[in-house]
Amino acid sequence: MQTELKQTLLNAAHEAGQVIRHYFQGNFSVSNKEGINNLVTEVDTKAEAKIIEIIKTSFPDHDIISEEAGELSQVSPYRWIIDPIDGTVNFAHGIPICCVSIGLSFHGEMIMGAVFNPIMNELFFAEKGKGAQLNGQPISVSEKSDFRKACLVTGFPYKWPETKEHPIRVFERFILEGLPVRRLGSAAIDLCWVACGRFDGFWEYNLNPWDIAAGYLIVTEAGGRVTDFKGENYSVYDRQTLATNGLIHQEMLDLIADHSN
Repeated sequence: MQTELKQTLLNAAHEAGQVIRHYFQGNFSVSNKEGINNLVTEVDTKAEAKIIEIIKTSFPDHDIISEEAGELSQVSPYRWIIDPIDGTVNFAHGIPICCVSIGLSFHGEMIMGAVFNPIMNELFFAEKGKGAQLNGQPISVSEKSDFRKACLVTGFPYKWPETKEHPIRVFERFILEGLPVRRLGSAAIDLCWVACGRFDGFWEYNLNPWDIAAGYLIVTEAGGRVTDFKGENYSVYDRQTLATNGLIHQEMLDLIADHSN
């Protein structure tokens, strides 16, 4: 069963990636969801349809929740959590920081995840208890413990959360510490780049489960730590995400602290 689940997951990620690669910097229709820059393209829909087709062929009774199609529930203990293109704005503008993200949970616990950037040809994969990989090679989070030397990444939601302080103020505190903070535009890639040590920490508000399900498992299997902004145990359905190498986690919590609900 585990082998078939893994094969289905990787096949779905690969095939959706081929759809993305085919249309990248090509012609496709673009429309808006909530907010003028919250885009969806016809490629999102085509990639999603390919993923769902592959999953349903092998596991027709499994639950699926996907960014564009919504929740396709069969009341199964298995749930596939899909983002056909994470980083749609990047994709629509020909920026090669975009990916397919597919996570699989069993009785609410993440057990497998794959994030595939077909433009950069990077496939991140993790299976619970078996570590994380990039293109088949083991990866681990960074060993940087000096917070002053950390390289961080964040993102901003299209709809700002109801917090005691605007998220820009939290961002400002990191900048005023003199820390390099990047914004790539894809939470799934942000998480994977923490997992492989390119970044030391990541935080963001108001993410959806399809943005983070696979990346969450990849970070934790790479030896990292993921919590909410209070340092509590994390669920991919939470609205606050802090992922680090574990060594700078408390310092990041301290800068974010007392400014979330």
